[in-house]
Amino acid sequence: MLADTADETQEGSRNGAPARPGVIVAFSGTVAMSMVLPIGEEPLVIGRAEQDDSVLPDERLSRNHCSIFVSPAGWAVKDLGSRNGTFVDGEPVNGELVAAAPRVIRAANTIVLPVRDVATFRAVTTQDGVVVGRKMHDALAAIDRAAAGETLLVTGESGTGKELAARRFHERGPNARGPFVAVNCATIPEGLAERLLFGAKKGAYSGATADVIGHVRAADGGVLFLDEAAELDLQVQAKLLRVLETREVLALGTTLPTTVAMRVCVATNVQLRRAVADGRFRADLYHRIAPPEVSLAPLRDRLDEIPHHIVAEVTAAAQGQALAPQAKLVEACMLKTWPGNVRELRRHVRDAASRALAEKADRVRLEHLASSAGVSIAPPSSRRAVGDVGVRPYVPRAQQLTREAVERALHEHAGNVSRAARSLGMQRTQLYREIERHSLTLPGKRPRH
Repeated sequence: MLADTADETQEGSRNGAPARPGVIVAFSGTVAMSMVLPIGEEPLVIGRAEQDDSVLPDERLSRNHCSIFVSPAGWAVKDLGSRNGTFVDGEPVNGELVAAAPRVIRAANTIVLPVRDVATFRAVTTQDGVVVGRKMHDALAAIDRAAAGETLLVTGESGTGKELAARRFHERGPNARGPFVAVNCATIPEGLAERLLFGAKKGAYSGATADVIGHVRAADGGVLFLDEAAELDLQVQAKLLRVLETREVLALGTTLPTTVAMRVCVATNVQLRRAVADGRFRADLYHRIAPPEVSLAPLRDRLDEIPHHIVAEVTAAAQGQALAPQAKLVEACMLKTWPGNVRELRRHVRDAASRALAEKADRVRLEHLASSAGVSIAPPSSRRAVGDVGVRPYVPRAQQLTREAVERALHEHAGNVSRAARSLGMQRTQLYREIERHSLTLPGKRPRH
């Protein structure tokens, strides 16, 4: 997921160097991509013309389709008279549009993501069938570092990939060849958790006609994954803590414990610290399983992954038939939040692909997506349109250009007004007016009157 999208604060690159803004081409034509295009002192032009010697596979792009520039006032996106339009977060750009924190920019069938610092970007990959963007990569790296330990706590919303994280913990650990036993604690019927987890001896309770080994003993020599562990009652939590501390499990109806050697991964979609404070989760168990703790970001913070999930799901549904996602569908999915995250997104895309196949269509279009899919995000109120191309060029509002912003631009360009004006996205005469308004003096010159 993208760590440095335009709606997040970014002070600089990891090496302490100044942040270099740019865009990530996430989708073009019908292809999910991860192409980095930095923005320098001049506006970045998106189109079929050269893009760092790379050709975008979008035949509907104009040669010079749109330009993107970053200034203290925001991201200025200008349509350069394209045939198939430019859109910022779904809104058409008629001339130029300025947004403080745009999420998605679409030029024809090409989708780019604004990022504050391209140096922090990592290309999206697929690992063992799992789509891995920047944030997921960082989470998996943290899991790999924790894999030699006995326990791991994984937090995240439903559908973010907690079981995938647990399997990674198992596969990268010392007992990777042992069993992996996954238990969804939220689905265990009330009153059965103790016997299902720790086992029971025949005759231990009414109806116990055979020995029950229990999930803990089944995971001996491997990893026990307890999903939604916050749903366990306090008595069961106490017994689980004892198993972790003594490496022994006492089944119901027995007097002698059985030794077990296993590692434990606990996952939850609630804040365990708050659950501890509320008395719903034992503090001693919490401190026994965490740290280490790895948090999985929600899909809304992993925009770079979304086109890859969509293409993978459409390709799987097509089963060799000619079927690809429409750019408008991809854009719409990136402008929604998904309460069920990856799981919900892929399910709805799968259903949309099925509808397209039923119509014998070669594109999965936006209208194939169920109206109930995801939750649409309202456009930010900080966005404003700025006239037609060539008629009213972009001029930041006076209140947005502080004295400090003007001084910083002049200092960065050694007093060169033309270059400073370009960096601020304005004309030289307009910058002179700002210099006069703030009563600034250029090196070697008198104030303008």
